[in-house]
Amino acid sequence: MYDKIFVPVDNSDHSRASIELAVHLAGQFGATLVGSHAYAARLHDYRFKQMEFTLPEEYLVEAEMEKQRKIHDSLITMGLELISDSYLTVMHKQAMEANLLFEPKLYDGKNFEVISEDINSNDYDLVIMGALGLGAVRDSQIGSVCERVVRRTRTDTIVIKNTAPIEDQLSNSSNGVQHKDGGAIVVAIDGSPEAYAGLRSAIELGKALDKPVEAISVYDPYLHYAMFNSLVGVLTEKASKVFKFEEQEQLHEDVIDTGLAKIYQSHLEVSRRIAADEDVDLKITLLDGKAFEKILEYVRRERPWMLVMGRIGVHSDESMDVGSNTENLLRLVPCNVLLSSKRFSPDVDVKAEESMIWVEEAQRILDKAPDFAKGITRTIVHRWAMERGHSVITTSVLEGALSTILPESSMKAMGIIAEDVAIKKIGEEDRSVYVCQKCGWVGRDFVPTKCTVCSAPPDQIQKLDREDIEKLAPLEGAIHEEKAFDNVRIKWTDDARTLVKTLSDGYKRRRAKAQIEKRARVRKIFLITKEMVEDVVGRAEAATENLEDRGKLGQRAVGGAQSGENSGAQNIRDGKYSWTPEASARLNRVPEGFMRTSTKKRIEMVAAARQTDLIDIEIVGEGIKEGLKVMEKMIKQQNGKTNGK
Repeated sequence: MYDKIFVPVDNSDHSRASIELAVHLAGQFGATLVGSHAYAARLHDYRFKQMEFTLPEEYLVEAEMEKQRKIHDSLITMGLELISDSYLTVMHKQAMEANLLFEPKLYDGKNFEVISEDINSNDYDLVIMGALGLGAVRDSQIGSVCERVVRRTRTDTIVIKNTAPIEDQLSNSSNGVQHKDGGAIVVAIDGSPEAYAGLRSAIELGKALDKPVEAISVYDPYLHYAMFNSLVGVLTEKASKVFKFEEQEQLHEDVIDTGLAKIYQSHLEVSRRIAADEDVDLKITLLDGKAFEKILEYVRRERPWMLVMGRIGVHSDESMDVGSNTENLLRLVPCNVLLSSKRFSPDVDVKAEESMIWVEEAQRILDKAPDFAKGITRTIVHRWAMERGHSVITTSVLEGALSTILPESSMKAMGIIAEDVAIKKIGEEDRSVYVCQKCGWVGRDFVPTKCTVCSAPPDQIQKLDREDIEKLAPLEGAIHEEKAFDNVRIKWTDDARTLVKTLSDGYKRRRAKAQIEKRARVRKIFLITKEMVEDVVGRAEAATENLEDRGKLGQRAVGGAQSGENSGAQNIRDGKYSWTPEASARLNRVPEGFMRTSTKKRIEMVAAARQTDLIDIEIVGEGIKEGLKVMEKMIKQQNGKTNGK
C-alpha cells in the first residue's frame, strides 16, 4: 500500500510521535522512509543585517563589521545544519533498528514552501506530520506549517495529534476497558471519491495495525428549515408569494428529507460492501445534523484512534484546497487525522444497487430481456440514470436509457411504453407516524417491517402516539402557540420553552429551536414537550462536555472486574459516566422514549450523589426505584386535578 513515507521533523512531541508511527507503518508495508527538516539560514542573515545598527560603536567599523558578518554567516549556516542533522539522526537510528531504508533531506528555505515543493515533486505515497510544532502554545489547534502544507499538497497525509507512545496508541483494549489512546479507525463517508479512497486506506491500516474500522455519514435535514426561518423576515410580500414557503416546506418534508437519509445511508451500504470484499466487517452509523458538528461529537464520544476524511467533499470542486468540514474537523478533533487525496469510485452497479430503486413495472420489463443480457442492460440503465440524476428507475427512465442502444422494434418487443405518472396528495391529519430510533427515519400510514433507510428491525421503530403526548403536556405548565415561517401553528409547553432558553449562545439556541420544530413537523406532532426538547438541547451542550486542555477528552480509569457472562466485556462510556454491560442491558429494558430518558437521568443522579462515574447494576436498581416514586407522584397529582374538575 505504501512504498515511500515522508516525515517532516522538528524535534517536537508531535514530530516524535510522527516518526514512531512512520517507522511502524514502514515495517508493516516494507516502505522506504524519507525524513526532512527545513532551516532558514537566509532568514537569520536578513535579521542580523536589520539589527546591525544596534551593535556597540566598536563594531560599527567597516573592517570589524565584515568580520562579524562572516562569523555570523558561518556559525548560523553550520549551526543550523548541525541541528537539522541531529533531528534526522533520531529518525535514522529508529529506521536502522527496524531494518528500514532511510533517506535524509535538508532544505534551506521557508519551511512550508520547501516541504510542499518536495512533496509535490516526488512520488511519496504518504506524508506523516505533526499537527503542532515547537511553537505550540496552550490554545494552539493546528500549526501554520501543517495547515499550509495540507493546503498546498495532494498526497495522503496523516496529521498527528496523539503524542502518546506508539505502544499505547496501538493498544485497543485491556481488561475490558478501552485504552484512552487506542480506539478504532473512523471514516467519514459522504459519497465523494476521496472519501471512498479514504475508506480503502482505512481498511488497509486497520489490517496492518489490528484496529477495527467504522464508517459514519451525516445528512442535514434541518438546514433548509433554519434558512426558511431567516428568509421569512427579509423577503418582500411579492417575493414570498413567488417563493411559496408552504409548498417548499411540504416538498422537503415529504420527499427531500427522507431522500437525503436514503442517499447517505446508501453511501454507507456501498462502504460496507467495499469492506466486505476485503473480509472486513464494517460498523456503519448514520447521523443527522450539521456534518462537522455531528462527526466531532461522535469522535469526542467514541474516542477513535484516527478519523479519516476526504481532503474535499462530494460538493467541492477539484481545484479546492480543503473542504470546509475537513478544515473544521482537522482543527477540532482530538485524534489523529488522515486526509485522503486519492480518488476511488465504486463500480457504478455497486453504487446503483444501494442507491437506486426500480418500480415494479420497470422491473417486469427488464425481466423480459434474455438472461445473458439482463446484467449489462441493468448496468446501462443505472449509468444512464446516474448521469441524469435519477434515483428511481421508472418505465420512462428505462425507455430513455434503452433508446440509446436498442432499435424501436426491440423496445416494442420488450413492451416498453412511456407514460406519465399522476401524483396525488394524501391527507396528513389521520396518518399514523413511526420513527426509527436508530437513524430517525419517519414513516407513515403502515406498520414498517423494518426501517427503509438503515434496515433497523421492528423493535427499533416506535409509534408516536399524539394523544399520550397531549395528555402529558398539562404537567409541563401553560401551552403557548407560535407561528412558524410558513404560518403553521406550533404549540410549546412552558417547560419546553424554558429548556430551550438555557442555551446561552444565540446561534445554538436558534438552530436548536429550528431542529426541534422540524422534528415535530416531520412527525406530524404540533405540540412540543420537554422530552422532545431534551435530546436536541442535550446534544448541543454535550459538544463541550468532558474536555481537557487543547480539546482532548477527559479520561478516568474505569475499574472493577465484570461478572457472569459479560465478564471481560467493555464498559460503555456515555458522556461523563461509564456503564457496566449489566447496567446498560437493564436500562435498555425500559421502554424507549420518555420513560427511558427519565430513568437514565434518575440513575445518573444517583451516581452523582455517590460521587462515582461508574454506573453498575446496583445504581441502576436504585435509580429505577426513584423513577417509580416520581411517576407515582405525577399520577396522583394528575388524578387530583381530574377529580377536582
